[in-house]
Amino acid sequence: MTGPRAASSTEEAADEVAGHLLRIGAVTLSPRELYTWSSGVRSPVYCDNRRTLSYPDVRDAIVAAWSQLLLTRCPDVQVLAGVATAGIPHAALLADRLRLPMVYVRPEPKGHGLSRAIEGALTSGSRVVVVEDLISTASSLLGATRQLRAAGAKVIAASAIVTYGFPQAAEQMRKAELPWFTLTDLDHLKRKARAMGTLSEAELQLIDQGMADVGAQIALRTATPDPAPEGSPEGAPRVPGKA
Repeated sequence: MTGPRAASSTEEAADEVAGHLLRIGAVTLSPRELYTWSSGVRSPVYCDNRRTLSYPDVRDAIVAAWSQLLLTRCPDVQVLAGVATAGIPHAALLADRLRLPMVYVRPEPKGHGLSRAIEGALTSGSRVVVVEDLISTASSLLGATRQLRAAGAKVIAASAIVTYGFPQAAEQMRKAELPWFTLTDLDHLKRKARAMGTLSEAELQLIDQGMADVGAQIALRTATPDPAPEGSPEGAPRVPGKA
């Protein structure tokens, strides 16, 4: 979920959150019927963490684990910044639990009114953690980080519920000097799905092969602006079907 291995308590939380996401269908693993992301990429994994908002028990479990992890990693955080749109509700839930101020960040300033990219009260020099629901390519997290830093904020970390673990994302965040951490990741999701009996070992291998192909497709696109924004970066799956 970051570079170093997590502590055992974090491992337990990662396993628990993975189970919740699979149980409610926030993450689906489909080794044979691939999803088409809005970018055109074909993937055996689809993530829609917006579903967590509809399940109070899951929502509470995620907020409890996430707030504890956030305070452990960033005890000096002063403001949470949700990435529009998918990161906003999660940032709001965390800010309420931690009694912290919250802002949210648009991809670009709106074209009317005060033409702001950042909504909410943000003091220059504030220590900010950027909140997203999913890290895929990290493009939206990095865009929000640039907006916040331009406004004078000190962005100390980024955090999300899930990461796919693409090395391109980790490298881009390293270059941006942006530490990051997530509650769970694709490895935990795969292991949990196997333990739940929903995937066989052969199907797990197909998932690995499929995600390696997704990573290769993303790598080919790194020279151009990322086609799929973070926070359900794949968008709604257009047509689940056979590759």
